Amino acid sequence: MNEPTEITVATASAYEVVVGHGLLGRLPGLLGEGMQRVALVCPDDLPGPASAVRHALATSYDVLDLPVPPGERAKTAAVAADCWERLGAAGFTRSDAVVTVGGGATTDLGGFVAATWLRGVRVVHVPTTLLGMVDAAVGGKTGINIAAGKNLVGAFHEPAGVLCDLDSLTTLPEAELRSGLGEVVKCGFVADPEILRLVEQHGVPAPGSPVLRELVERAVRVKADVVADDLRERGGNGTHPGREVLNYGHTVGHAVEQASHYTLRHGEAVAIGCVYVAELARAAGVLADEVADRHRTVFARVGLPTGWDGATYDDLRARMAVDKKSRGSSVRFVVLEDLARPRILADPDEAHLRAAYDVMVGDAA
Repeated sequence: MNEPTEITVATASAYEVVVGHGLLGRLPGLLGEGMQRVALVCPDDLPGPASAVRHALATSYDVLDLPVPPGERAKTAAVAADCWERLGAAGFTRSDAVVTVGGGATTDLGGFVAATWLRGVRVVHVPTTLLGMVDAAVGGKTGINIAAGKNLVGAFHEPAGVLCDLDSLTTLPEAELRSGLGEVVKCGFVADPEILRLVEQHGVPAPGSPVLRELVERAVRVKADVVADDLRERGGNGTHPGREVLNYGHTVGHAVEQASHYTLRHGEAVAIGCVYVAELARAAGVLADEVADRHRTVFARVGLPTGWDGATYDDLRARMAVDKKSRGSSVRFVVLEDLARPRILADPDEAHLRAAYDVMVGDAA
């Protein structure tokens, strides 16, 4: 199948996520008419992708390069402020736009800069990693990290479009591909069990394969459907947690990621976090053994960790208390009652939290 797939994110400001090969020619169409300049936010270690996008833009726009550090080092107030200063020096107006090129950290940072410059300018994301395609670039969440936790400062700012050019995955290091599969598998547990079947059958799919494309499209559709119903994470309909479901595994995952000083990749931390909440749900009598055990086997199938012993329980418990889903002193977890049947578990028994932690540490051995 060579034709691009267009997946509509049907929010109030609807936009398309385009999945396929050789998509850069579609970039000006997503940006639209009436602007002269585009700020190109890209990690300084991705000269090739930056050059390709710059070339696609240069025929229609003046391009201002905004190189940023790679990975989570970009997601700081200092880097955001430097981008603002450069936009100000260049005289960027509301009729100009931002294009991000890179992984999830770049889309988070670049999206935040676009959201906050003049209270919001147009942004298009060109994710170059699997994680960016299926998670960070879709849904309009932007943010930076502070010492107290990950993504605690941010804004909702929907993109004008997202280009998921699968050609960029052919040079992606295998560890980054596996990390992206952490978010893909998460989507399988919370909404689309066919993803789990595909992963169990194929393991890590080859870049350029039809299986990888199907996994990307399925994961994007899961996120698009959830975001369309609950863009700003205000809650579900009484039987579904709404957008919070996308944070399955993230309460512990973000705590683990931060405690590791970001030496763990995001998808690795999510895998650990998903296995943790499956164990928590098992201990609370919410989830059957078969589904809890399946978490461990599916994540292991793509080479992701299912346990970690790099922090004490008290350390992780304190970090979870400042998670974005917390309400006052109440700590909330997205858990499953069954495949694709998520719910919120608020203030679980401390003994159950510790029991899940003990399993997580045991799995690290």
